[in-house]
Amino acid sequence: MKSGKASETLSISTKVVLPNDTNTLGNLFGGQLLAWMDVIASVSAHRHCKRVVVTASVNNVSFQKPINHASIVTLEAKVSRSFVSSMEVFVDVFVEDHVTGKREKCNEAIYTFVAVDQNGGPIQVPELIPETAEEKDRYVGALRRKQLSLILAGKMKPSDATELKKLFFEE
Repeated sequence: MKSGKASETLSISTKVVLPNDTNTLGNLFGGQLLAWMDVIASVSAHRHCKRVVVTASVNNVSFQKPINHASIVTLEAKVSRSFVSSMEVFVDVFVEDHVTGKREKCNEAIYTFVAVDQNGGPIQVPELIPETAEEKDRYVGALRRKQLSLILAGKMKPSDATELKKLFFEE
């Protein structure tokens, strides 16, 4: 199975926030943004493994700033790390200024996808190769996030979380 570069998984989508996408305050519904992020993240995960992928979890969502009606929103998704059958995908969300065209990051999320076969069972995915400093930081952090998720789900003992222990204890 051939490994792939994180940069090869980059997926970009641009949307305009329409009235039907907004709440009574004129801001984009959080659920609508989650749906947009799920779609673009799944494209990114698919680009890495070239298989059908399913959303396993939404590990983190940060609604840092509201997104107003008529905003131009760009979502950028990239696989940050692959494991045996799962992939962590970062989604960064930007709003574009209508006059200057300047982009400002307003939200982000971390999704986990699992590659599945024709019967819906998990299948192995290729190794991911990070290249840039940001890709390397997210790659390293992905193992800590996975270990934390496994602990919280009761699937890993805290004493086995080697990457998390490195944060708190000197070796």
